[in-house]
Amino acid sequence: MKDILILDGGMSRELLRLGAELKQPEWSALALMNSPEIVRRVHDEFIVAGADVVTTNSYALVPFHIGEEAFERDGASLAALSGKLAREAADAAARQVLVAGSLPPIFGSYEPENFDPARVQHYLRVLVANLAPYVDVWLGETLSLIAEGEAVRQAIKVSPKPLWISFTLADDAEQMAGGEAKLRSGETVRAAAEWAASSGAEGLLFNCARPEVMKTAVETASVVFRKKGSAVKIGVYANAFESDTDDQAANQGLHDTREDLTGDVYSRFACEWADAGASMIGGCCGIGAHHIHTLADTLRKAG
Repeated sequence: MKDILILDGGMSRELLRLGAELKQPEWSALALMNSPEIVRRVHDEFIVAGADVVTTNSYALVPFHIGEEAFERDGASLAALSGKLAREAADAAARQVLVAGSLPPIFGSYEPENFDPARVQHYLRVLVANLAPYVDVWLGETLSLIAEGEAVRQAIKVSPKPLWISFTLADDAEQMAGGEAKLRSGETVRAAAEWAASSGAEGLLFNCARPEVMKTAVETASVVFRKKGSAVKIGVYANAFESDTDDQAANQGLHDTREDLTGDVYSRFACEWADAGASMIGGCCGIGAHHIHTLADTLRKAG
């Protein structure tokens, strides 16, 4: 098994575990406003668990969550704070830890129909400008359609650093039964991989879907990259949601998480992804520091 870059896990439930207040619609952005020290603790705990990458807590810094007025007033300062906290945690580590600057879906998670190409760059510009001093790599994450990935690619041209694009996958009954891997927009993973191979991105990842659907996506992307002679790396960070989330908006409460998805179980999935071609592996919503600890230990022993 190849060496694996260990990513961190989901931020929000770790914030809750450590005592931060989270409520919709602000969600994890509320911790930046009221308890930034807990955000820093989450980063520290993921690093201690074995993460090689920590992700800025900037996912909810969009009007979809904090509102248009708050974004225009505070978006820049909150984005800078999220970058600063992640950078401080990474720099305090006893080994090299990278900071990934989270660039979220501007108009809502799992809502590709709301994507507005005429307005997206205004919001991305604020995030990129204020995260740029702190991050090592850009991470467009939980994107539901290829156009969102292209928007991120355009936005970071003012601050050229390595680009990782992570798409969230459809994980309904068809995909759970082994159907063709697709994004939540209905676009195929094959099409996303073909776009990634020509985009200049250094990584194509899949996140915020159930672990059972990830292996097929990795296999599909691996075939595309192999045929094209592409060096794009593949990554996975699944969620622990009990069921598919296509019928639930991202700011309508807290999704239930699976009790069966222990650190050992999640690590077995991770080994399958690595064998299929993934070289960056971590966790998304509901995957905590204890999962990352077991995952890191398991993958490093196997590698």
